[in-house]
Amino acid sequence: GRLRLGVGAGWMEREHRNYGWDLLTIPERMDRFEEGLEVITRLLHYTNEPINFDGKYYHLEDATLLPRPRRPGGPPIVIGGNGPERTLPLVARYADEWNGVFLTPARYAERNALLDQLLEDEGRRPEEVRRTLMTNLVFGRDEAELERQLDGGSAEELRESGRVVGTPAEVVEQLNRLAEVGAQRVMLQWLALDDIDRLETLAKTVLPQV
Repeated sequence: GRLRLGVGAGWMEREHRNYGWDLLTIPERMDRFEEGLEVITRLLHYTNEPINFDGKYYHLEDATLLPRPRRPGGPPIVIGGNGPERTLPLVARYADEWNGVFLTPARYAERNALLDQLLEDEGRRPEEVRRTLMTNLVFGRDEAELERQLDGGSAEELRESGRVVGTPAEVVEQLNRLAEVGAQRVMLQWLALDDIDRLETLAKTVLPQV
């Protein structure tokens, strides 16, 4: 199958309120997330026996997951985030893919190396976890258009905050640098949903070079 199961601790108060969940403090959210990962993993990986679980946040009694996933072990689990103390250890224990968020190439390299060590501590090989990144893209077909897209902002400051910013050649350079430090896929947030012409230019000028 092509499904990848992306999970996280959550952060948006409105979403929690909409679905009747308490936002909790960040440490409590991470505790709930860790417990949830154990529940998800057990439900996906069990064979014939129902699951019983009595945790602080989740309680299961003779629980089953049907229909069973077609892929052995279920869909790959994707965990996003950069935190070295809680998030990356959970990636090392449970994830099939790590999705870093808004990281410069230098910071991505640091977190990537830390994840390698954490995976080894868990008895896993570094190559077992795919490395990806999600970030914003500010794109202009030329310098003049880029300046209009920046709307007075600084391209360099945005790059230093982990964004990808530039003309086609500059974007290619930044994506290649991310690949050099271990990013196997980069998810670029394209917020100008109606600007199809510029998106097509991105596809024609950047994608063939990365």
